[in-house]
Amino acid sequence: MDYSRIEVRPVAGALGAEIAGVDLTRPLDDHAFAEVHRALLDHLVIFFRDQTLTPEQHKDFARRFGALDVHPYAKGLPDHPEIIPVTKEADDRGGNFGGTWHSDVTFYEKPALGSVLYALEVPPYGGDTLFANQYLAYEALSDGLKQTLDGLTALHNAARSYGAGGRAAQRQAQGSKSMAIDIREDSEQTVEHPVVRTHPETGRKALFVNHVFTRRFKGWTEEESQPLLDFLYKHAVRPEFTCRFRWKPGSVAFWDNRCTQHYALNDYHGFARRMHRVTICGDRPV
Repeated sequence: MDYSRIEVRPVAGALGAEIAGVDLTRPLDDHAFAEVHRALLDHLVIFFRDQTLTPEQHKDFARRFGALDVHPYAKGLPDHPEIIPVTKEADDRGGNFGGTWHSDVTFYEKPALGSVLYALEVPPYGGDTLFANQYLAYEALSDGLKQTLDGLTALHNAARSYGAGGRAAQRQAQGSKSMAIDIREDSEQTVEHPVVRTHPETGRKALFVNHVFTRRFKGWTEEESQPLLDFLYKHAVRPEFTCRFRWKPGSVAFWDNRCTQHYALNDYHGFARRMHRVTICGDRPV
């Protein structure tokens, strides 16, 4: 597609592009919105620089793409429950939020369409975010494995992140106070999703399992599932499927959760990192 209202600069061969010519503090007209939407579908994750967003402006931009989610475990801002403050304080030596390869909220029956993450304060170095293209991950598989996976369903839940023994509970036990997280028993509830999903807008197939929320294949035990899942987790984030984004204050990343995974690096101990995240509701994977 030729873009007339925005400038699109790819950042890697696999996915990712920086978008120039857009001021997210102002409503996008229909033509500009269509080009930003197309850039997201073409590049899977898009980045904006030098933005100064109020919470309302942040939500207004995300809302153009769909209804906004209120996370069931990570607490939002008091006046803006749709906005999760993704923070790690300078004196917090523990883990970070999002510090494992994953797709967002796949423990929902209708996982997120995408998320819009806005940087308020970033460390002088470190704290980058990596993204991985799950179209390429699927397309690089052998025909035999594709046939096997096309007929499989996986079970997902939130227990590894938000259950009693999950990552959030471990961070709290280590004394972390950077994120307000509820630890609840309902994190054990499972939902079913196809292992390979077809993107509802592009029609392309993408691998749709992730280490954080996928537990096993339907009809298989966890022990039987684990070897194949371990292979898929490693395969899905091969370096040639990825891009890496270096944050600056005022940067925005908007990723398509239906065909990507992401990973927030935790390599900035001694420095604070503060972000605001808005997540857009999605549809049931097919």
